[in-house]
Amino acid sequence: MYLRDGKLPSDGMHEECGVFGVYSNETRDVAHTVYYGLFALQHRGQESCGIAVAYADKINYYKGMGLVPEVFSGGRLSQLPEGDIAIGHVRYSTSGASLAVNAQPVVFTGKCGRTALAHNGNLTNAAALRAELIRDNAVFQTSVDSEVLALLINKYSDGDIVKGVLAACSKLCGSYALVVMTADKLIAVRDPYGIRPLAIGRALDDVVIASESCALDAAGAAFERDVQPGEVFVVDAKGERSYFLEKKEPAACIFEYVYFARPDSVIDGLSVYAARREAGHILARNSRIEADVVSGVPDSGLAAAHGYSEVSGIPCVEALSKNRYVGRTFIQPEQGMRESSVSVKLNALRANIEGKRVIIIDDSIVRGTTSRKIVRLLREGGAKEVHMMAASPVVRHPCRLGIDIENYSQLIGANKSVEEICRFIGADTLTFMTVEQLKQSCRGARLGFCTGCFDGQCPYPPQAVRESKSQFD
Repeated sequence: MYLRDGKLPSDGMHEECGVFGVYSNETRDVAHTVYYGLFALQHRGQESCGIAVAYADKINYYKGMGLVPEVFSGGRLSQLPEGDIAIGHVRYSTSGASLAVNAQPVVFTGKCGRTALAHNGNLTNAAALRAELIRDNAVFQTSVDSEVLALLINKYSDGDIVKGVLAACSKLCGSYALVVMTADKLIAVRDPYGIRPLAIGRALDDVVIASESCALDAAGAAFERDVQPGEVFVVDAKGERSYFLEKKEPAACIFEYVYFARPDSVIDGLSVYAARREAGHILARNSRIEADVVSGVPDSGLAAAHGYSEVSGIPCVEALSKNRYVGRTFIQPEQGMRESSVSVKLNALRANIEGKRVIIIDDSIVRGTTSRKIVRLLREGGAKEVHMMAASPVVRHPCRLGIDIENYSQLIGANKSVEEICRFIGADTLTFMTVEQLKQSCRGARLGFCTGCFDGQCPYPPQAVRESKSQFD
């Protein structure tokens, strides 16, 4: 069970994973560079992680269950060899069970020798591709769609890994941001819609790839540019070059700005923090709530609360204190402990809210269970009124493009009106943004957006998404 920003394991959306890669022009300790990058991407996956290093025409790797510092404790990181290419991965499972065998990178020996792959996203046609590969006598070791990708690349490579990647990607449906490594190449791929983010950075002569720019910063690399939708970026001893998949209308996941990404990241030209702060501005301009203080739910609601305060003039205070030592891996072995997990992670600051009308802003409301507990915490802390706001629209639809919300029964917004949700969570009022308002808060991004979880407008047809439930999930 995992907690993030005070949310229950069953509440909120969870992004699948984060990827990182480095290509160096000299043999050195590239594993440590990847380690720092993965540490910065830990928010994208707290279930398992791994690092693979290419050296002397070989690939050595280590992966396991747990957080990055846990998996690589006890000298395990220093046991990885020096090399000139390395990739890494942090995982939260949306496809495949939470088992050590499903940890990434996927490492195999194929037509291009030793190869490793790390994948962020979800393939909506993974079951059909898997069945096709099995008919061709492929043998699978895991239940993740990333292994489908790896074996598909090997099938079409004919000794040329770039050819294999291009041919395999032409058959994929769904979201994918990839780093692929052979003994002499590093390849980064972003799906034609650009659903999942992927960035390129540089540290002296090293080329660095990461799911978010914050990981480039952690590894000492300067951000250079985003991988373009549909781009296959290759770096090896011959230099750097790009190939492009079939052109699509970009539809990046807007939830990256709402919740998934770290606030210090910049994705497709837009600061995540700036987008969240602007969401607060928009909420303030469109609400008529009389209140004494405004506050954000730590951590992803804080920027919107500051933005709301700037426009409304209502003082921004801390209403909830976060226990920083619980972390995102707090495990509740019994149901009773799960029910009390929010109060373990968060506590009301009575001195700031007692006798006051409080506006509390969270990034989103998915199941509603966390919001209900937060409202109760604030009332128990002495709040006179509690006005709940979400810096996003009502989540009404499931997502199969890399988020672990698979059916309508998991979504309070799909089954209740705003008024019914308000009564369920126990707030005095409840306010959501509209889809157009959320797009307005993200207007500085260079790409268009997928808003499917809010309005059902997904870049893939509904039938393709319905068929995406893998036979091996």
